[in-house]
Amino acid sequence: MYEQSLYKILKDHIKPKVLKRMNRYNKWEYGYNKEHDIIVISKTGKIGEIYEIQNLKIALPEENKTHKFETNTWEHVEYPKVLKKIKSVFDWEQYPLDFKEKWYDYIDNEFVRREEGFWFYNKNVATYITGTHYMYLQWSKIDVGQPDFRESNRLFYIFWEACKADNRSYGMCYLKNRRSGFSFMASGECVNMATISSDSRFGILSKSGPDAKKMFTDKVVPISVNYPFFFKPIQDGMDRPKTELAYRVPATKYTRKKLETNQQLQELDGLDTTIDWKNTGDNSYDGEKLKLLVHDESGKWERPTNILNNWRVTKTCLRLGSRIIGKCMMGSTSNSLDKGGDNFKKLYNDSDVTQRNANGQTRSGLYSLFIPMEWNYEGYIDSYGLPVFQTPNKPVKGPQSEIIDLGVIEYWDNEVEGLKQDQDALNEFYRQFPRTEKHAFRDESKESLFNLTKIYEQIDFNEDLKNSINITCGNFMWKDGIQDSQVLFMPNKNGRFLITWVPPVNMQNAVITKGGIKYPLNESLGAFGCDPYDISGTVDKRGSKGSLHGLTKFSMTDTPPNHFFLEYIARPQTAEIFFEDVLMACVFYGMPILAENNKPRLLYHFKRRGYRGFSMNRPDKKRNKLSVTEKELGGIPNSSEDIKQAHAAAIESYIEDFVGLKESGYGDVYFQRTLEDWAKFNINNRTKHDASISSGLALMACNKHRYAPSVPISLKAVDLGIKKYDNRGNTSKIIS
Repeated sequence: MYEQSLYKILKDHIKPKVLKRMNRYNKWEYGYNKEHDIIVISKTGKIGEIYEIQNLKIALPEENKTHKFETNTWEHVEYPKVLKKIKSVFDWEQYPLDFKEKWYDYIDNEFVRREEGFWFYNKNVATYITGTHYMYLQWSKIDVGQPDFRESNRLFYIFWEACKADNRSYGMCYLKNRRSGFSFMASGECVNMATISSDSRFGILSKSGPDAKKMFTDKVVPISVNYPFFFKPIQDGMDRPKTELAYRVPATKYTRKKLETNQQLQELDGLDTTIDWKNTGDNSYDGEKLKLLVHDESGKWERPTNILNNWRVTKTCLRLGSRIIGKCMMGSTSNSLDKGGDNFKKLYNDSDVTQRNANGQTRSGLYSLFIPMEWNYEGYIDSYGLPVFQTPNKPVKGPQSEIIDLGVIEYWDNEVEGLKQDQDALNEFYRQFPRTEKHAFRDESKESLFNLTKIYEQIDFNEDLKNSINITCGNFMWKDGIQDSQVLFMPNKNGRFLITWVPPVNMQNAVITKGGIKYPLNESLGAFGCDPYDISGTVDKRGSKGSLHGLTKFSMTDTPPNHFFLEYIARPQTAEIFFEDVLMACVFYGMPILAENNKPRLLYHFKRRGYRGFSMNRPDKKRNKLSVTEKELGGIPNSSEDIKQAHAAAIESYIEDFVGLKESGYGDVYFQRTLEDWAKFNINNRTKHDASISSGLALMACNKHRYAPSVPISLKAVDLGIKKYDNRGNTSKIIS
């Protein structure tokens, strides 16, 4: 049964007594509340439910004056015909007072809804939408007329309101599916904010200049034109401009008649606010001050433009010193990684609200939001704006009374099944209509060194089994803290090791000492591969990570054959912690390790502690052909072209045989980071692929016989002094 994970309602996040007391005195202030770690989007001083959307805790307003439409769901209310005739505030001023008094309450009510949001019953459930969402539904005109209410958009706008309210945030980075309506929603917000902001500038960028212009002329301008007169400021220039929408007082022309009669000019107040667009470039809007920047299709910026470079520039347009004065509404599907998707992926990952610096900000300053496709797929939204996840027992009606008799999850699964023979088409479908973040950033298979079809089959299989795969997270430690005694595995949700198999107790810590050197006793069961590092600190405090993989061989024992049972991809605080982690894993499993010896500190650590017998020699050379250092430490270099090719071939062969869909079912490689690293592996730039390096070395260690050097055998005739005779006829003759 499908269970949504997009948001949850937090119960008793705030003590009921505190909540009641604060609500009584209207004490909740709009913005970030540090004491309770919530973002208050209520402007009434009272809060109700607390939503958690992608780890962001958002306090909604307390329910108030909930409206019930006849259809028990959202309805667009028709603009009164008598007011439709009024095109501007100047026309309004010409009407008599008694007429205007009839409509004061209506107009005031619209301003309150715009400011505070709106409560209505949706399928008998009291539902809150923000003021921005209300303006989009009630007063924005899109390509199909009036927008429909959708639950996914409600959550989107709640998250966006939190981004606006939080003084630590520069805005949002929204990872979306195709045709989700982001461009229209962003255009509506652009007009909404611009028409209530003075002395401000609003900017639009897209994947190209023409795309930004099209968004401006086809979305922003029509929404502005269709606003009612009481929301529409004085505008300068054309009604439907091509480059700039200016909410300011038009310049007054002095005529001779006005000068001669000394006519007094009427003083008008304008907002002096503009909306414009720019051509796509790394330095677009450089040096300008913006109240809102709309970044459309930011996951599709192709070379030479770079969304990361542009964001570093435009981010400064949204702040004065340390004070954030503007927001960015960024949203996009993702191109393939080499066509702009990789930069957008980095920006999205840098916007994780759980990863903040000492100032409380994410690395990018933005807050990431991903809404899975099943929430917002056209044709699978019912008349209440709710997604039809599962196939219904009885057909339900959509917004236009169309019949929905299939669930969106089943529909998506059917599409995926039909595309499995065309991996590029499947990956494109995943990127356009993703159910997970991994789907959204799927890469093309054309440039991959390995079989992406099998890798992604395994990734998808693991995703489906994510609640049932027996992966345990934890750390190894010496018993009672005594080094070189026994190693224990301690489960810990924040541990550095991921394991899927533990040997029986009688096979754990299988170590023997010979001549003062310790050797593993479970070499016949499997081996480890390791990509180490030597230096604890780096300039950027990131650096490559230490990586360790454990792999079993085929054996007659009760051991899963050819199975990656351990994954370690981490960079502890010091290199010594990493060395000890690796050593303890080898001792616990009693298996040898094949490590790169270009960074030898790990191997020196093994030798110094008496574990040289655990460090395998390179399998492609006889012992008498090893260098002095290789004899001393073991290990294998990564610089040899032959080793690089053999290493890549080992991974390729394993993927073909044991990954993805096979005749006997799916493979049992459950480590997603390793699979994703294989998918991106570049043999000419191996530095970033720590998981691929260590997993490939584990494969070489378990199949070392394949790499043993062959000694040429030459056959030489030896004369044994035995004569041969020809016995034909009556007399034998010697054959010379």
